[in-house]
Amino acid sequence: MNVVVWNENRHEKTNSAVSAIYPTGIHGAIAEFLQEEDIQVKTATLDEKDHGLTDDVLSETDVLVWWGHVAHDEVKDEVVEKVQQRVLDGMGLIVLHSGHFSKVFKKLMGTSCDLKWREAGEKERIWVVDPTHAITEGLGEYIELEQEEMYGEHFDIPTPDELVFVSWFEGGEVFRSGATFKRGRGKIFYFRPGHETYPTYYNKGVQRIIKNAVNWANTSNTPRHVYGNAQALEKITEK
Repeated sequence: MNVVVWNENRHEKTNSAVSAIYPTGIHGAIAEFLQEEDIQVKTATLDEKDHGLTDDVLSETDVLVWWGHVAHDEVKDEVVEKVQQRVLDGMGLIVLHSGHFSKVFKKLMGTSCDLKWREAGEKERIWVVDPTHAITEGLGEYIELEQEEMYGEHFDIPTPDELVFVSWFEGGEVFRSGATFKRGRGKIFYFRPGHETYPTYYNKGVQRIIKNAVNWANTSNTPRHVYGNAQALEKITEK
C-alpha cells in the first residue's frame, strides 16, 4: 500500500512551540508511525510544486492523509479537483483535525463543514461508539487526551455513513469526532484530534486509530465496476 501524508507545513515554520513538538513536521511524525506498519509512506507539503500532489504521485497513492489549518485558501483549485477525482476513482482519504475546513473535504461533503471551537487546553475523551468497526481494532472503550482544542456541535457535515467515535470535552461539549463516508469508489474517514500545539500524534491510541483507518480506507484490491452501454449476458429473444 502506498500512502501520502499531506501537511500544509506552515505552523512548523512560524511557531517555535509547534516546531519543538514536531521537529520533522506533523507530516513527518505521522509518516514515522505509519512506517511501523510496513506501509510505503511519502510526504507532501503545500509549498512544493503542485503542493507535492502531482499527477504521478496521485496516480500511485492508495490512501492520502490530509492535515491543514491556516492556508486552506492557498491550495489550488485544480489540485483539489484532481484529489476529488482520485477519491471518486477509489483513493482513500483520511482528513485530520482542522482539515475539516479544507477545500478537499468541503468539496467532497457538499456542506460548510463548520463547527464550534475553543482553544483552552482541555481534556478530551474520545469514546468508541462502534466497537465492531475495523478502525477501532485494538482500542478499549475510549482514549483520553489531557490537552486538546475543543470542537463542538453542531458539525455541519452530511449524516455519516458510519459514526465511529464521539468526543466529550472538559468544558462540556460533545462532537462527532470519527466519521466515515463513501464517495464513488473512495472511502473517507474524518478524525478530529490533532491541534498543532499539543503532542496528540504521539499518543498511541491516536496512532492506532490512524493506522487502522489507513488500512480500512485502502480499496486498491476491490473490483472496479464497468458503466455505460452493456452487452447482454444471455440471449435476448427477438420480439
